Amino acid sequence: MSHARVTTRSGAYADSVRLMQVSQLVGSADGVEAALVAMATDVNLDLARDMGFTVSDATADDLLIAIRATDEAALDIAFERAEQQLAARPLVREAGGADEVPARTVRSVARHVGPALALISVPGPHAFTEAMDALDAGCDVLVFSDNVPVADEVRLKEVAAQRGLLVMGPDCGTAVVGGIGLGFANVVQPGPVGLVAASGTGAQQLMCLLDAADIGVSAVLGVGGRDLSADVGGRGTIAALDALDADPATELIVVLSKPPDPSVAERVRARARFASTPVQFALVGPGYPDLTAAAEDVVRALGFRTPHWPEWPGRAPAPLAARAGAGRSSCPRPCRRPRCCSTSCRRCRMRPARRLRRAPPLPR
Repeated sequence: MSHARVTTRSGAYADSVRLMQVSQLVGSADGVEAALVAMATDVNLDLARDMGFTVSDATADDLLIAIRATDEAALDIAFERAEQQLAARPLVREAGGADEVPARTVRSVARHVGPALALISVPGPHAFTEAMDALDAGCDVLVFSDNVPVADEVRLKEVAAQRGLLVMGPDCGTAVVGGIGLGFANVVQPGPVGLVAASGTGAQQLMCLLDAADIGVSAVLGVGGRDLSADVGGRGTIAALDALDADPATELIVVLSKPPDPSVAERVRARARFASTPVQFALVGPGYPDLTAAAEDVVRALGFRTPHWPEWPGRAPAPLAARAGAGRSSCPRPCRRPRCCSTSCRRCRMRPARRLRRAPPLPR
């Protein structure tokens, strides 16, 4: 019989990327069946319940630890391991061999190593301050944080445009820059296609489809799911498109988005017509082709042969009407997450990817 325990810490906070690492580490311990260490946001509370945990009321300012193990002894060890990981402070090994506590602000890092790409992952209300600090230090910025006010997003992208910098996000969960995958990025081969993505899971799916066709990516620049909304106006998409157009390693640009605002989509199309690099659009939603069709357009444009796409046997999906109240979709390898046939679900990823090889960075 399994044993489960759920605890919350009021007012505690840890970086979401760090918490994912702790969850993975604890989940790999002997006897652990499931583990989730995360901030108690509504999304994470739903995820915990989907994993079979009973969760009492908590707020987004609370730290949630939920573990299920085969017996009480394994459960105690797993909780102790989680506590140790959460208490540990990371150290950086300097060239001289000494361990030092890393810098606490982006600007102090930039003073030490020079401007680079800064990844911001803090609670949404505080992301603006950290991102502005990074822009002031001359850094391009990836804002992993969600729940950032739209007005803050617009301001960040306006400031970045004035300074010739790029802001990816907010809520940018997928990117590949300089051959390095950031966030929830698939490991794929380098190649000639640059993606500008206002959909993280859409970017992952298209990356995998192209990799199945033996076509790699030069870069994947996530711009946040709201970028092509009327409020944001495609500011990040246009900046990312310009960056890829200036990249000699990019031979074809694909702009991928959730259903965009029509006027914003036309503005981006107008900008694309002036690009020296060919641009294709993969706009997902009613009335648009799906991402498999978009991938096939890319394959044909580059002169490749369309492959037989990977597939798995399984039950045919139920009609939409039958699924309307079910809360989860059909999946040949069901997990416990709703709408699980997404590349964000590690048990439903499309295919194993290849070893990452370094691609040239985007030019300044």
